[in-house]
Amino acid sequence: MQITIDLPDNLALTEPDLRREVSIALFQQNILLIEQAAQVVAMDVDDFYQILVDRGILTPPSDSDDDPNELVLAHLRISLQQAKADDLKPISEL
Repeated sequence: MQITIDLPDNLALTEPDLRREVSIALFQQNILLIEQAAQVVAMDVDDFYQILVDRGILTPPSDSDDDPNELVLAHLRISLQQAKADDLKPISEL
């Protein structure tokens, strides 16, 4: 699906900036999962998570050794998608 949006010429947002802002908004509205929102901006889910933390949208775990629930779930969903697509890597490559 492709959406076209006409913006004023003097808007100081690049296309990647706009994609990032839209994906953040869609994540906040529970329209996209975190990994889907990260995919919109072609970003690693961990990096996208950090943007959300930096903006105060998500709160990191109190223990820095714990992985955030959002990332654990995202990585599990990504792994499941890869397994369904038979996109598996040998253990020797991990």
